[in-house]
Amino acid sequence: MDPATIAGIVLAFIAIFAAMILEGGSPGSIFLVPPLVLVFVGTLGAAMAGGMLKDTLALVDSFKRVLLSKAAVYDALVDDIVKLAEKARREGLLALEDAMKEVQDPFLKKGLQLAIDGTDSEELSAILEAEVDAKKKADKQAAAIFTAMGGYAPTIGIIGTVIGLIHVLENLSEPEKLGHLIAGAFVATLWGVLSANVMWLPMGAKLKRVSEIEVAQMELVIAGIINIQAGANPRLVAQKLRSLLPPGAAKEEKAA
Repeated sequence: MDPATIAGIVLAFIAIFAAMILEGGSPGSIFLVPPLVLVFVGTLGAAMAGGMLKDTLALVDSFKRVLLSKAAVYDALVDDIVKLAEKARREGLLALEDAMKEVQDPFLKKGLQLAIDGTDSEELSAILEAEVDAKKKADKQAAAIFTAMGGYAPTIGIIGTVIGLIHVLENLSEPEKLGHLIAGAFVATLWGVLSANVMWLPMGAKLKRVSEIEVAQMELVIAGIINIQAGANPRLVAQKLRSLLPPGAAKEEKAA
């Protein structure tokens, strides 16, 4: 698991709470139920109103992908494809049917099955590329919800502050309560801005990054399967695939 998002959010909250303590305040003073309910539930409602119901229901899976995303495994994927290329070169394409049992990547397994079934290379590429395009669109929509929540949250927070100030004005006859009421009113704005910039917008950016990595791996698989189907030299396959890796992701080819 890549811990960057969890670690980053925790670090941001630590910095915020540390600043409050150094200023002589208490972190517990911002944990007021009404502002929390208004900001988080109101933000979710606004995001739901701006999309389809299925997009909102998919938020649970999106949270899992953001917080529990796996680190990129380019080298392991290249090694797997090269081993398959070696087997296909020695024993023929049909020999990969048994090797598929050990393949963990579902996209690689699907592409190999198409190749084994004798699908034309152009048609095979078109089918797999269409799946990549569909994934890009789905991931774009998933990230858009987080981005939308990052846009709505500060405004929802301001609404909460206005509601709080209205309550302050209703109690002008009791000056001893005003300080507490005014402080409580601004907590909503704090949570709106905080949740947008510490949670929703970073999560949207992380989901886009995760999508980029997953798409890059899928494109690597497509290139590998096309080369396997063409009967390319495994050493050449390895060189081609590693040339497609992001800078710093490729390891030096092992000596034969």
